[in-house]
Amino acid sequence: MPTNRVRRDFLAGGAAALIAMTGSADQAKALTPAAARPVPPVPSFRPRLFQSFFLGGFECSSHRRADGRRLDLIAATGHDLLAQPDYRQLAGHGIRAARDGLRWHLIEGGAAGNYDWSSVLPMLRAAEAEGIQVLWDLCHYGWPDGLDVFSAAFVERLARYAAAFCRLHFEETGRPPMVCPVNEISYLAWAGGDMALMNPMARTRGGELKRQLVRAVIASTWAVREAAPGARILTAEPIIHIAPPSGADPEPARAHAEAQFQAWDMLIGRLAPELGGAPDLLDVVGVNYYWNNQWLCTRPQLAGPQWLCEGPTLSPFDPRARQLRRLLAGVHARYRRPIFLAETSIEGELRASWLQHVCAEVMEAMREGVPVEGVCLYPVLSHPGWADDRYCLNGLFEMDVQHGRRVENLPLAAELRRQQGLFQELLARRGAR
Repeated sequence: MPTNRVRRDFLAGGAAALIAMTGSADQAKALTPAAARPVPPVPSFRPRLFQSFFLGGFECSSHRRADGRRLDLIAATGHDLLAQPDYRQLAGHGIRAARDGLRWHLIEGGAAGNYDWSSVLPMLRAAEAEGIQVLWDLCHYGWPDGLDVFSAAFVERLARYAAAFCRLHFEETGRPPMVCPVNEISYLAWAGGDMALMNPMARTRGGELKRQLVRAVIASTWAVREAAPGARILTAEPIIHIAPPSGADPEPARAHAEAQFQAWDMLIGRLAPELGGAPDLLDVVGVNYYWNNQWLCTRPQLAGPQWLCEGPTLSPFDPRARQLRRLLAGVHARYRRPIFLAETSIEGELRASWLQHVCAEVMEAMREGVPVEGVCLYPVLSHPGWADDRYCLNGLFEMDVQHGRRVENLPLAAELRRQQGLFQELLARRGAR
């Protein structure tokens, strides 16, 4: 079942909406108070998962919208043609790890099992040339035309494709990869299985789609490990909080919020064990958190057996909101796996302030013992919106290229440097890189 509405408002006016939530531009720009904070104690672990604590993620959605149009954000942003300079520009900011994606519909667009890697190899080789560690999404909402996501063939083909890519990666690099078989199972189950906003354009089938996607991830995990021993498997899901209105029945909000854990729980066999989940199938936990991942449940509705809640976004300053540090701690306590912030951003002039706010929360989580492995600026490159192609100003880099480089958002770049210094100082005291 659905567990979030991350993209619904994210595609429309992030900065203005946050100013409206907080009540003033000044408060919105001061997401983290300017007052001096106590120096946090040194965390008792050393992040080792990635080549840098900060990562950059390239928007790589490739689904079909409700109107049937196929999106390809890698092509729309020109990242397919500019992968090497994009990676080089990341490295220039001290970012040596990235999230990026494969476009399954291009790779296996013909007969099943016939793979055309021409869309992949230039990006893979560009990353190698620039020394960038890439976490590859294998299915970022999209799959080949004619493939029924609810069929057994979907599970089999995703697993075979995942294994084939891992063999290719090892041949090209001499190393096993880090892959995310299916990005945001929960969101895809909601948007595609309940709301008909994207493929497979279904309604009231969100729970069924979620189970099917978990089957596919389980099969792919086994296939990846057989093809490339030592490969790491990322499972990235949104983390959310939903509050009931004063005096309202709290059960719909509680039930919807609890559903955010279903995909992870299925993978470890805690929920729906008949799917084949097992504890060792959950490897790296990625949590995706945007400015609108918390909201008030003013419009609860039953979708089959489970509650869905809609309502206005909660400001970070609202006492009914939950601190990001608490959300991170809750996920880590539940699964005890390597964890990192796999996606976070906001649109417009608040980009730097949002990063400041998020990093302050991550540092507080680390103070309290949550072993956060990294923070991914996602998307790191601004892009056309899914619904209407409007330009979403949410990246460190803009789509425009001047003198061979992407135009940069200077306030966000400055805040990134500041945060890198703070985390470097913190982690250096433990001998971290």
